[in-house]
Parts: sequence; C-alpha cells; structure tokens
Amino acid sequence: MLIPQGMAYAMLAELPPIYGLYAATIPMLMYALLGTSRQLSVGPVALVSLLVAGGVSGLTDNPAEYIFLTTLLAFMVGIIQWLMGVFRLGFLVNYLSSPVIAGFTSAAALMIGVSQLKNILGLAIPRGKIHETLWHVFQNSTHIHWATVAIGLGAMLILFVAKKYKRIPGALVVVVLGILMANLLKLEETGLAVLGEIPSGLPAFILPEFSIINIKKLLPVAFAIAFVGFTQSIAVAKTMEAKRKDHIVDANQEMIAIGTANMVGAFFQSFPIAGGLSRSAVNEQVGAKTTIASIISVGVIVGTLLFLTPLFYHLPNAVLAAIILVAIIGLVDIDKAFYLWKIHKGDFGLFMLTAIGTLILGVQQGIIFGVLLSLAIILYRASNPHIAPLGKIPNSPHFRNINRFDNLEDDSRFIILRIDAPLFFANLAFVKKGIEKHWKAKPDAEAIVISSQPISSVDSSAVEMIQDLVTLYKSRGTEIYFAGLIGPVRDTLIKAEIFEDLGKNHFFMNLNEALEFLEKGTIHEETRSYVFQGDN
Repeated sequence: MLIPQGMAYAMLAELPPIYGLYAATIPMLMYALLGTSRQLSVGPVALVSLLVAGGVSGLTDNPAEYIFLTTLLAFMVGIIQWLMGVFRLGFLVNYLSSPVIAGFTSAAALMIGVSQLKNILGLAIPRGKIHETLWHVFQNSTHIHWATVAIGLGAMLILFVAKKYKRIPGALVVVVLGILMANLLKLEETGLAVLGEIPSGLPAFILPEFSIINIKKLLPVAFAIAFVGFTQSIAVAKTMEAKRKDHIVDANQEMIAIGTANMVGAFFQSFPIAGGLSRSAVNEQVGAKTTIASIISVGVIVGTLLFLTPLFYHLPNAVLAAIILVAIIGLVDIDKAFYLWKIHKGDFGLFMLTAIGTLILGVQQGIIFGVLLSLAIILYRASNPHIAPLGKIPNSPHFRNINRFDNLEDDSRFIILRIDAPLFFANLAFVKKGIEKHWKAKPDAEAIVISSQPISSVDSSAVEMIQDLVTLYKSRGTEIYFAGLIGPVRDTLIKAEIFEDLGKNHFFMNLNEALEFLEKGTIHEETRSYVFQGDN
C-alpha cells in the first residue's frame, strides 16, 4: 500500500512521485525507533500533502526551489512538533474541536477530489478554486480522454472491492494492472499520461536551505501541518490502541517521535508526514505487534528505490489519482454532520462554517479559520456558564432545575441557584446578570443560596465580585449563603476574609442544611467543622 500511496500523495503535494518514497523511508524508521504505537504507519498522507501544496505552491514557480521549500517545511513542522512534545504541550491540539476537525477534513477531502480531476479525466486544468476547476472541466468536457477515464474508474472499482476484502492489497493490484494495460495496449500513444522515468537510488543527504525570508513565509502552514498532522496521527494511534489493550500510547512521546521523523526526514528530501489510517489498519489486521513491521516496510521500500523504480515508468497517472480518490472518500464525514445536527445544532453550525470557510478561503486559511472558531466557542462557553434555579423534590433531599422539572418545592422566600462553572474574570458579568435576573423574579426573597459544588475555582476578580454582591443584596434585605464549597474555593474565600465578614452561619455542607437553618434557625454542629477544615 505504502509505495503506490506514497507516489500518489507526492503528486498531490505537487512533487515528483519519487519523493513519496523518500518520505516513507527515514521518517518511518525514526518513528519505529521512538514511537509508542506499535501499529501506526507514518508516511505521506492525503490531508498533509494537500496542505503542503496549498502552502508552498504560491511561493515559487521553480520546481527545484519548490522541493527545497517542502524539505524546509518538513524540518519546521518537525521542530514545532518536537518542541511541543518535549515541553508536554500535546494538550494544545485539544483546542481544535471535533466539529472543526471534521468540517475542515471534509472540505479538504472535497478539494483533494477536485484537484485529481485533471488526472482522472486526462485534462490540463490550471490550479484554482473548486468552482474555477469545475467550470474549466465543464468548458473542456469535449476534450476528456476516455481511455484515462476508463482506467481511473476501473482502478477505483477494484480498490472498492479490495476494501471489502481487507487482505487484498488493492493499491498494489491496480498499480500492476495499470502498468500492464498501459504497456501492452500502447495507451501512451493515444494520449494516456504516465509517470515516466523515476530515478533509482536512495535519497541523498541534503541540508534544507534555511532562509529567514522562507521561514517567515512557511511558518503559518508549518503550524497548521504540525497540528493537523499530529491530530490525525494521535487519532489513528488511539484507534489502534483501543483494539489492543497490551500497550498505551503516550501523546507527548508521539509528538516527539513524529517531530523527529519530520526533522530527520527533511535532511533526506522528505516532505511533511503523519500517521495514515488505512495503512495502520492494514498493519493491525495482518497482525503487526511491534514497530519491527514498520522497519520491514522501510526495507522493502529501500529495495524498491534501488532496483524496481524502472517498473513504474508506464504507471498511468489515473491509477494514482484513483488511489487518492478512494482514500479520501471516507474523509467526507456526512455521518458526522447528521450526528451533530441531531445532538447539537451549535456544533453542526461550527462544522458547516469550518467546511464552507475552508472551501472559500483555501486549505491553509481554512485551518486558521477553524482554530479561531474553536477559540471563539471556548471563550463564549466559558463566559456564558449555565445558571440553574433549583427547587426541592418533595419528600426527598434532592434538588433539580425548576425549568426542567414540574412539582418541585419552590419557596418564595429563598432563591437557590447552581452555577455550573469556575468563576473568573471572563464570566463574572454574565453571572452577576444571571443572579440579578433571578432576584428580580423574587425581589422580596430573604436569601440567595448558591449551590457551590460545581464552582471548581475562583480568581481574585471573582472574590471581589462576591464581596460586592454580598454588600449589594444585603442592602436590599437579601442575605447570600453558600452550600457545598469545595476545598480550594473555600481556602481562597478564607484568605480573602469573606468567611470572617459574613460569619460561619452563611456556609453549609449542603443545600438541605442551608434550608434547615433558614427555616428553623438550627445547625448540625457535628458537621460544622467539615465546612471549614481540610479539602473536599
């Protein structure tokens, strides 16, 4: 699988096919030595290849310079990933939400598919946006090369069948058949595009051309590939881990391993790589139990580079395009879109916005747009926490949201609120507004009781807000009480002298004790020490 996929994805990155094999040697060997996943197969992947093309193609028209830029990009991606692994910053990929990743990946898959129309239809199509490519195909539909179409569609059919019978190496089968048909039927004479001569030999050791100007130009796409490549890799590695419980994947070590693979590979003419799902799945299905499987794969590719590259001369470009198209069909995540629509309309909107943004703006800008959307959603949700007004279930010690349940006991003398978030500077205005809204519904309330257990932390701004609220509502004849404060929050309030200012009778183990005190004026003294000492 790796040999035809590597050549296909090199073409997708707008590189000569041989560079796909270069990217499958040293990087895979480095990962095998350092990685923690025993089945993950690293090398060229479709999404990263598309990002390479999108990020580098606009910088130069010189083929030699383009190659130098892609190797420099691989080194930069490797440095970013390696540093993130060393400083244990793997958690940063969590800021790419699942809907954003799915939307970006789906849009990128569509762009990959459209980019391969030139090879599957036998047309010369200039690089451009999706609508420009489709319009060019429409305008030149009379020039479609039908022999190319037949070979491409036939290869896709075989690949789909091979997917059903997983032990059939479909990519290898279509490569062999494509070479035989092109050679025996002399299809090149009819205009069928083939790979042509591929140089033999191992990749040479070449220093990337380090240039401040080029580094600045490549930095945005380097960060995008570092994040997307690692996100894809760790997702595949975790999938493999779930199937085999005998080892654990370490995310930070994975980032170090993949970063090292990219860094070292850059010195041997590799472009950026990541973990591939389909190849890793085959690795797992045929029983690979250690990274020796990857080392053996490297040995086979080295043998191919040394002795077998002349065999690929007659390989039709349409066959490689078919391999790409079949590989990316699963990336268009329609099921995810329906799932998000069903369970969370906001996340569905995030999915669609990212997908549309990527299609309109391009791959590199699309991932930046997706990251910004993710951060915006994080900030919005953090600054707009859920505040639930509570009522007591009759004949029960439990409380529930009065907006969700009927027949709850809701005493007009008391306002009971649960704030489901830590309190910090970004959400204080929303919390104050929420408390005020509920007080206005019961302006004669004697007490506001805050169910505090979901409040995991408070910062200095939150402490000041609490002090202001206590003063404000006391002036209105309403006292504020707290029930269920956890240890770290309790410690902060003690240091701020809020405990001393309010008095111990404003803090309780739970809501029931608070209400019992408010209704009867009694306190369970045997539990009072647990309110003020130790951690919860």
